[in-house]
Amino acid sequence: MNQVALTGLVQIDLPERTLRYCDGGFFEFGGEAFRSRDDTFGTIGSLQAMSEGVGDVVPALQMTLLPAGDAAAADLSKPGHQTSRVRFWIAEFDPATGVIGSAEVMFDGQIDQTILTVGKGTKTLDVSVVSLAERLFEGNIGNTLNPTWHKSVWPGETGHDNATGLSKPVAWGVESPRVGTTGRGSYNDGSGPVGARDLRAY
Repeated sequence: MNQVALTGLVQIDLPERTLRYCDGGFFEFGGEAFRSRDDTFGTIGSLQAMSEGVGDVVPALQMTLLPAGDAAAADLSKPGHQTSRVRFWIAEFDPATGVIGSAEVMFDGQIDQTILTVGKGTKTLDVSVVSLAERLFEGNIGNTLNPTWHKSVWPGETGHDNATGLSKPVAWGVESPRVGTTGRGSYNDGSGPVGARDLRAY
């Protein structure tokens, strides 16, 4: 009698590296090795059941990773990790050989956000994973107001590079309204009191 066992596989395609997890030991799938632990991101601590989406809410699930104690916070949670692809499989394997016979994709999504929590002797990374349908809700509002998007349209143009810390960002090429203060007085040219100056609108 042939026996078949099941295992869970997870792959997270980060910009700088790819994480491949299984729920115990190690497996080879698709020519790649899936292990139960990563040197930096540690192990999977928990995986919540996926919730279905209704209306403008997309299907989502929560995954908690237990990073290595010496892992740097800057390596674990980066803005660039958002929208990284995450896939989950349930695979059948032969218990005698450990060879995976077939695997079914259970969820194909992307990272929505990560939250790193560091306490006394503890470190957890909560990863929110949503369906790829989330991209349908992205309005791309304000893309023209950041350097990366600006250069994707006009390569080599650096007009936005130093536009940081502005309270009211203005789209490139749009003239801003004149804002200033008006007052009375004259320049210190002998026609007025010393120290007086013209507070013109500018």
